[in-house]
Amino acid sequence: QVQVTESGGGLVQAGGSLRLSCTASARTSTNNAMGWFRQAPGREREFVASISWNGGSTVYSDSVKGRFSVSRNRAGSAFLQMNALNPLDTALYYCAVGRSSYAGRDPGGYTYWGQGTQVTVSS
Repeated sequence: QVQVTESGGGLVQAGGSLRLSCTASARTSTNNAMGWFRQAPGREREFVASISWNGGSTVYSDSVKGRFSVSRNRAGSAFLQMNALNPLDTALYYCAVGRSSYAGRDPGGYTYWGQGTQVTVSS
């Protein structure tokens, strides 16, 4: 059983920045893609960004492209740098471990999920 933990959420003003971190309890994440999703109350969970097993490929939702950046380190942790935050970015952000070395927008491409970290952006 792989435990996935996100951190770094908080309350920021519009235009501000936050950096989210994701750590998995097992080393499987070092050879698998990592992804970020978010969900606001009353809305469907939506894809945010993903990164391949070696960090060589990234995928972004159109809503965050140019503002958010996904990265990972050699230990398999993933990060989401969020800039120019807007109140519409307010959501619970989830990190997930992909089923294989590459994973994209489909949540079915991920096996293990974190509990989420809350990001709230005030106007």
